[in-house]
Amino acid sequence: MHGVQALLFDLGGVLIDVDFNRVLTHWQPVSRLSLPAMQAAFRADIPYQQHERGELSAAGYFAHVRELLQLQADDARLAQGWNAIFGDEITETRLLVQASRARFRCCAFSNTNALHQVAWTARYPEVVQSFEHVFVSHEIGLRKPEREAFDHVARELGLAPEEILFFDDLQENVDGALAAGLQAVLVRSPKDVRDALVVPHPVPGV
Repeated sequence: MHGVQALLFDLGGVLIDVDFNRVLTHWQPVSRLSLPAMQAAFRADIPYQQHERGELSAAGYFAHVRELLQLQADDARLAQGWNAIFGDEITETRLLVQASRARFRCCAFSNTNALHQVAWTARYPEVVQSFEHVFVSHEIGLRKPEREAFDHVARELGLAPEEILFFDDLQENVDGALAAGLQAVLVRSPKDVRDALVVPHPVPGV
């Protein structure tokens, strides 16, 4: 926490429960593959990353997964499954963010795509409103854990990297942030956020 001026939070896995198995389960009835075979085939491959950088449209990405997962469905059906990724808000972490705004600037940085952004913006308004700014990969054309992504966020905030404390549920993103000079915390539960912020327990409403 030394010298921290801003907190930067991932969304999926930190403030919002996400699970790609929900997507695959939704798609499985229109696939020639079994669910285990779909789970083995699906990955954050090059088209997935291009989609999150805004380099590939939803239609283009769905064409890719339609072939990859042997899906027989139109884009509308695939979009329904794609947005099935979202579960509940992680309320304890949201409350910790809101309680921290008196001491720090609070922003978010999500690897996401346009369809998902529309979905989580509508479904979790309190999460979105907790932040001064939400950086999204498909708008800035950069993804975590790329060094350039963290450099971009630091420039936009007008801060030195070491003045930013970053929270993410993926080790590769935490490692990328550290390599870019940010302070960073791997989040496995709200307790990791609480401990990093040195928030005593219990705190009313948190």
